[in-house]
Parts: sequence; structure tokens; C-alpha cells
Amino acid sequence: MLPIGEQQLRGAFVNASRKETTLITLPERFEETGWESLDFLGWRDQKLPRRAYAVIPTLEGDLVGILFQQAEAAPRARAQCSWCQDVQLPNEVVFLSARRAGPAGRKGDTLGTLVCERFQCSQNVRRLPVLAYEGYDREAARDRRIDELRLRAAEFAEAVARR
Repeated sequence: MLPIGEQQLRGAFVNASRKETTLITLPERFEETGWESLDFLGWRDQKLPRRAYAVIPTLEGDLVGILFQQAEAAPRARAQCSWCQDVQLPNEVVFLSARRAGPAGRKGDTLGTLVCERFQCSQNVRRLPVLAYEGYDREAARDRRIDELRLRAAEFAEAVARR
């Protein structure tokens, strides 16, 4: 992901009011973000525990910011993240919902997804997978997982932004 500044970050949100955008709590140590190892920027609000945010590059290179709300109920069984689809998940997965942008969102339309609780997807897909068989190209598998994460996150962002 390419580096972004605070103003660009706040301006990317498609499903938040101007007031909500100004009240967004930036990620901890935002200035020190390791952009080169991120496929999207996602974080939890430090003041509002059930609120989360993500800024996701679309396939066209635009940025889509999404304000999420975490469901009160937790998944009954160990869930798999819809974005990174990591089968050896070292973290919890939660259900997050997002209002759609525009008139649909104002009517109450939402989209939901199961995602890593602290948006660790970029870290998860960069781990080398286990050797599945002799000659298995682990680096190519990792690259494919990175590409698939970018695609799934971008598709979700585009669905939220669609008016």
C-alpha cells in the first residue's frame, strides 16, 4: 500500500458523516506505519471498542475508507477470515458490519464480513505456507495469497462504496 496522510485518510471514508470522519481516532503510531507490508490499513478505535476502520485501495487505485461496527455476538465456532482466509489463524475473527455509502446506507442497508479482529490479514498472508508436497513453490503460494487478499478486500470496499 502506498503511504497516505491524515487528510487523505479522513477524506477516503465513503460511509461516514462529516462529523464521524472528524471524530475518527487514528491508528496508534500512524506516522510510523510500515506501508510496504500492508495491503490495506485497518484498525480498531481505542475509545469505542466495537468500532473499527479500514482504508482499502480499490483495483483502480482509489482509496475507500470504511467505518465498521462489530456485532455484539461472537461467532459460535472458530470462524475463518473472509479476507485472508488463513487456515492457521493465530488471532480471533469477528463479524463487522458497514453501512453502504449514499442513499442505501441512509436507508439502513449494510454489508457484513468476518475479518481478523485487529486486521492482521496482511501479516497472515505473508507467512510462508507449509510445504504441501515436494517441489511446492511456497513463495508463489504466498504471492498468490497476497493478491487474493487485495482482491477480496477491494471487492468488499467497492461493494460498500457502490451507490
